[in-house]
Amino acid sequence: MIYGYAGTTLRIDLTDEKIVKEPLKQEWVDGYIGGRGFTAKILFDENPPEVDPYEGDNIFIIAMGPLSGHLLPASGKTHFCTKSPATGGYGDSNMGGHFGVNMKYAGYDVMILKGKAKQQSYIFIEDDNVEIRPAQQYWGKGSTQVEEELKKELGEDFQILTIGPAGENLVKFACISHDFGRQAGRIGIGAVLGSKNIKAIAVKGTKSIPVFDPAGLLQKGKETYAACRAKPGFTAWTPQGTAGITDWCNNVGALPTRNFKTSYCDYADKINGQAILKELKITDKGCFACPIPCGKYGFAKTKLGNAYVEGPEYETLSLLGSNCEVKDIHEIAYLNYICDELGLDTCSGGAVVSFALECYEKGLISKEDMGMDVKFGDLESIVHILKIITERKGIGNALADGVKAAAEVVGNDSDKFAIHVKGLEWTGYESRNAPGMMLGYMTADIGAHHGRCWVLGNDVAGSADAGNVTDLITSEQNTTTLSKAKHEHVVPIVLKSQHTRPAFDILGTCRLQYMEIGLETDYYEDLFYTITGKKIKWDELLKLSEKIWTLNRMYNFREISDFGRKYDYPPARFYEEPIPDGPNKGHFIALDVIEQMLDEYYSARGWDNNGYPTEETLINFGLA
Repeated sequence: MIYGYAGTTLRIDLTDEKIVKEPLKQEWVDGYIGGRGFTAKILFDENPPEVDPYEGDNIFIIAMGPLSGHLLPASGKTHFCTKSPATGGYGDSNMGGHFGVNMKYAGYDVMILKGKAKQQSYIFIEDDNVEIRPAQQYWGKGSTQVEEELKKELGEDFQILTIGPAGENLVKFACISHDFGRQAGRIGIGAVLGSKNIKAIAVKGTKSIPVFDPAGLLQKGKETYAACRAKPGFTAWTPQGTAGITDWCNNVGALPTRNFKTSYCDYADKINGQAILKELKITDKGCFACPIPCGKYGFAKTKLGNAYVEGPEYETLSLLGSNCEVKDIHEIAYLNYICDELGLDTCSGGAVVSFALECYEKGLISKEDMGMDVKFGDLESIVHILKIITERKGIGNALADGVKAAAEVVGNDSDKFAIHVKGLEWTGYESRNAPGMMLGYMTADIGAHHGRCWVLGNDVAGSADAGNVTDLITSEQNTTTLSKAKHEHVVPIVLKSQHTRPAFDILGTCRLQYMEIGLETDYYEDLFYTITGKKIKWDELLKLSEKIWTLNRMYNFREISDFGRKYDYPPARFYEEPIPDGPNKGHFIALDVIEQMLDEYYSARGWDNNGYPTEETLINFGLA
């Protein structure tokens, strides 16, 4: 018995229709704890080098952490991992909801899928009963539609993962959907499931999870909930959730607008959290055991149709809203619904659409290729582009591979405004006035993603640790090379965030209790002990997170033949084009500053000048 864990790894070979249950490896538990730790270790060890993401041998991993499924705040996280179709390197994603909890209750900490089903299928799990079932009747249907139909067929107690038509058609930013509004997105996880002929995974679990100190966990869980409710941020955060940050981002000049052409819009008050509360919201919607439900379930009305939808969250508001110049909260919510149904990541979806709109505006994409006349801010245009991407029709076939690949097809210097890092589209924080945030995006292991690092507050407000980061921001009048001393303070803040935010993915719990309302890390140390019987200090967890970061870097070097420093650069728009308007007008971060920040970052991580971990670093982490 391993306290805190279900104790079993479920392996499914889809090609041979072989289902094997193995004891959870003690090596994984001792060395990597759970969640993101398990997935990084398994992918590196078991995925064949240089495998194509859509080949059957590319494994698809689902993993939970030791805190998953217990009665403590927001312990409903599920972690997913595979080789990313979007970047060709390491890819992972996570979601809340109730799926991972039921996986553990069914008896499984890890599920590993390999091969390709002979026919369109879904996976059925009810405790010990595991089956590969036909799913032809669900193929081609939307994500939420299939979830509803499977619940009617199997029962409301089943928790369902689905992919939409985008995943079936191998769109490289297809996501997985669950619980009518939760998604695992960003790296093309839904497309890998589609490549395996898997439309859905349904699970129902009724077992228990062994706990080292049940009475202690009950008491500590109560204390943790009470601590969350007592935090000043508790009442401030819950009403609007992530959408509550919209006004702040706009006011500090970080709201991506018109394909990141600028960082401010004058209609933010029409698409912010208050607009959701006033125009859309029906009720709050939370994940398993969460005391601060960030989901807002509402109803959108548009000229193209109406829809019930969870959201929009901030990322969707920024990428499908201001970045596409959509100025109506109902229309953004409807676009959220369209992406959910098609199975498209809203971050990459919005970034790819805005790129396509700018290309069309510049005459780089023809009306014939596009299929109709399109323009920024027009709901019909954006829905059309999302659909041709999903269908891989016309220019949609190139756009379905993301902005990096699409720019190679479009040409004409369109790569300069294809906003991505490593092939993964940038998310909702324009960073030409934020060097730390810029560096965090550049060096993230999966590509441009705020989930790996968020230091915008330090960039904007400064702190005792961050130093005067405004010295790193260049104006049109001043392009002088900056000294190392001016950016030495940025790197430690970025590193701390890159180790802290993903640490919660190891444990199997949501980071928002810590990040948004300030729950102390002592609670996680105590909860870990009462659940597993093992003591761990927060600094030890951060060291493991750093080890995993290094392992993922090595995976990228192994899988991408020319991987290195050049993959850590931002798009040229960010170092060549000053912000044209708003509070940060004229600002950008010059290329020489970017080079200096990378030098300092690599040195701090123990990497060489090309970003390759040194032998000493690998030995230090036991990865040699």
